[in-house]
Amino acid sequence: MKNKVMGLINLIHEPDELEGLTANRCPATVPFGGRYRLIDFVLSNMVNSGISRVAVLAHTKYRSLMDHLGSGKHWDLHNRQSGLFILPPTSDDAQDLRRGDLYHMFQNRDYLTRSHHEYVVLARSHVICNIDLEPVVAFHEQQQADITVVCKKHSPSLPGKSRKVQLNSAGRVVAMQDHYGRLNTDLMSTEIYVMRRELLLELVESSLAQGQEHLVRHAIMTRLDQLNVYGYIYDGYLGMVNTLESYYYNSMQLLRADVWKELFFRPGPIYTKVKDEPPARYLEGAKVSGSIVANGCVIEGTVINSVIFRGVHVRKGAIIRNSIIMQNGVVGENSMLDYAILDKDVVIEQGRDIRGAAGSPFVAGKRKII
Repeated sequence: MKNKVMGLINLIHEPDELEGLTANRCPATVPFGGRYRLIDFVLSNMVNSGISRVAVLAHTKYRSLMDHLGSGKHWDLHNRQSGLFILPPTSDDAQDLRRGDLYHMFQNRDYLTRSHHEYVVLARSHVICNIDLEPVVAFHEQQQADITVVCKKHSPSLPGKSRKVQLNSAGRVVAMQDHYGRLNTDLMSTEIYVMRRELLLELVESSLAQGQEHLVRHAIMTRLDQLNVYGYIYDGYLGMVNTLESYYYNSMQLLRADVWKELFFRPGPIYTKVKDEPPARYLEGAKVSGSIVANGCVIEGTVINSVIFRGVHVRKGAIIRNSIIMQNGVVGENSMLDYAILDKDVVIEQGRDIRGAAGSPFVAGKRKII
């Protein structure tokens, strides 16, 4: 698909109810799984599917995004002829930033116009999955669809917010609603769409001319009777990470070996920014079970059913259960953590007892000292 399909990762007004985790960063760069960021999944999916030209429509708080992505070399996207392109907002005016993604696509239409690729795969960063996009594009061509949306069967009890999708017997999308709608269906949109590049440009211009500003809500959902929109059913693991509850739930799911293997290695590996750090050190008295512990950690205490990111120091006598500790955190001696999420560089001093709940974990913001 190298010369046929380009990727477009849309970060404009991405759903975000992650509270303190996105106070200083966009949702795309929220740390996940010990050493990754959320955007690594969609970016790796595109690269593993043979897409060598990917653009990222940045919106707000994108300094960490640019730092993480760099030249794209960690995803083998630092080529002269194609590669990774970050498209920041063309204006920092607050009124312009409030406008929808169609407006921002229009501001960057020269990028789309200059491309020679026939198709565009559009995706969001808050959807984590490991999917081969080649069969999706093949399905799109076979159905002679105008737009193909990747769908997933789900349980209403799963956390996270998603669009509901209803298909007819031929697999065509006949209805779509936002998460608060009453549409009776067990299908949700994964926010992955395939369409011709020329159709995308046409939708951008014609919708804006009618006062519409959102690609899916306006340009697609209001034209289901005019466009041939088909649903492709994806049956692998998928998580919607756009609420604090869904972030915690999907992080804890990684402690299951079957989920870890499927999400990070099949059908292709998930790549991220490489940081050369030594293996984790387990000192005398350390006890670890059912957990993910990343490189560079020093463990002296007890870690149970938790996700520990790079460079974390768990001091002697500390007990961590059901928690997520991000990069370079320090948990002091004889402290207790249960159902907690600590952002980067958080320090828990000696003898603290911090407990949240499964549905409402305690969250400590970046660089906080407790």
